Amino acid sequence: MSTFEGFELPSKLMESLERVKYTSPTPIQAQAIPLIMQGRDVLGSAATGTGKTGAFSIPMIARILASPRGAALVLTPTRELAAQVMSVINDLLGKRSFIPTALLIGGDSMVKQCAALRMRPRIIVGTPGRINDHLERGNLILHDVNYLVLDETDRMLDMGFGVQIDRILKFLPPARQTVMFSATLPDAIIKMSSRYLKQPERVAVDVNSKPHINIQQEVIKLASGEKYDELVNQIKTREGSIIVFVKTKRGADRMADRLDKQGLKADTIHGDLHQRKREKVIQSFRDRKFRVLVATDIAARGLDIPHIEHVINYDLPQCPEDYIHRIGRTARNGAEGAAICFVAPEDALLWRDIQKLLNPGEPLPPLPKRFTGAGNGGSKGNGNNNRRRRTGGSNGKSQGGHQASGRDGHGPKRDGQHSDHSSSDGQRGDSNNNRRRRRPSGGRPSAGAPQAAIA
Repeated sequence: MSTFEGFELPSKLMESLERVKYTSPTPIQAQAIPLIMQGRDVLGSAATGTGKTGAFSIPMIARILASPRGAALVLTPTRELAAQVMSVINDLLGKRSFIPTALLIGGDSMVKQCAALRMRPRIIVGTPGRINDHLERGNLILHDVNYLVLDETDRMLDMGFGVQIDRILKFLPPARQTVMFSATLPDAIIKMSSRYLKQPERVAVDVNSKPHINIQQEVIKLASGEKYDELVNQIKTREGSIIVFVKTKRGADRMADRLDKQGLKADTIHGDLHQRKREKVIQSFRDRKFRVLVATDIAARGLDIPHIEHVINYDLPQCPEDYIHRIGRTARNGAEGAAICFVAPEDALLWRDIQKLLNPGEPLPPLPKRFTGAGNGGSKGNGNNNRRRRTGGSNGKSQGGHQASGRDGHGPKRDGQHSDHSSSDGQRGDSNNNRRRRRPSGGRPSAGAPQAAIA
């Protein structure tokens, strides 16, 4: 389908698509929208920045406009992603829309959310913890929900939200349509999806298709003590907006302050910031009031800022899939971008796991003996002999796009990341006591990322 006209959408929605300049459906939209319009359950995957939100939002709004009954519920793992999804939905509805909506996320005013719920919203977007809060308090009634979206499902299940989701689904009518979307869908997650979907249609878009090969990736091998100086060098030699990913909240604060004192305008976002502060930081970054955003994995999903040109992985993610979502913050909607990875000797095993994910089935260079263990003192061994491995062209670029770990009332607490945590403002992620997470087997993204041994 080359145009939206072929989907037989309501005229009001077609006007909104024209207004927001949705000229033609993306590959994931072209495949998913017809199936969803037919009432089928859908399990969809595609790289971040390829229009997954539109793929489930467009048919959802068409359904809402076509009938005075029924409602839709969209679950996301984090506040930032929920807010981004709601922004897209509001754009498609238009400012004069008569369809009430509600955004239910931690860190936001309960009074404001209760007022929105009293308007009997037909579209609800939120995080599992806050939605369960409202259900337990009797503020939220879901018996009219006949369209359920689980967005970034792999991350929600990986973060231990299965219990939270199960609780919510008990309040929904069994006769409903369910769609699941994510940038990655490992085999273990697909099996778990059988609990939520009925005979789903599988929709997948090759992550090596044209919109997803525009990230120039570079690996910089260095000692841990040399990272900061190299970071400053990278910032000074590159143009445009930059996101720097680090492991911990304290590390993010310290780095942003240090960069700012050196005249490199920077700010930070992580799980300890209240919602209003986080929104203010994101808006300032969107308005280019500062150039460098230092972030924990809270920003790895749901942050859609077109002018981000560079992603720097100062610290490697503890979960290989998060690498995909980190670098997906750049090269949005077919633009070009760059991803730089700092790899210290103690990162060897993490980097090897990332290589396995990005290049499944391809042989990997042997791991040097001195790098087979973390914390073995090897971080200082190659300090003056740094080497870079640049990967370009269609075989050296990869796209992906999330997010955060943490705990949403139940499930395991995760490292380095954050989610909405019920009514407690969601301040439990981005732990300074990082623990490595195991990646579910199977379902790996396609090749196209660097395969660089540490030597």
